[in-house]
Amino acid sequence: MRFKDLLAYKKGFELAMNIFELTKTFPKKEMNSLTDQIRRSSRSVTITISEAYRKREYSKHFHSKLTNADSENSETQGWPEYVLACKYITNNQFTELTNNSIEIGKLINYMILNPEKFGVKK
Repeated sequence: MRFKDLLAYKKGFELAMNIFELTKTFPKKEMNSLTDQIRRSSRSVTITISEAYRKREYSKHFHSKLTNADSENSETQGWPEYVLACKYITNNQFTELTNNSIEIGKLINYMILNPEKFGVKK
């Protein structure tokens, strides 16, 4: 299996691309702060998942990278609150972003709790 075949990676990539498209509509004054931050954290989720998968030969590295991915996902989940408060997105968009991020978190946690299903040797 390739890391790109992992469901957590696929869902994370989809969310990051949705965030990218959504942030194109944000005011230019937000480019170096809010826009950049939410784009970075959302992209970091998938990149860190891919690193974890490549480190699966070493269980502690796998676990460490996945907890980092989960942290980045939590950051990604936090930013939409600011985006909503600034009225850059609708309540429906906020709910969709949040729900997608929650789902990704569950997938990452499944990987953390079931490392052997991803080729990690104990």
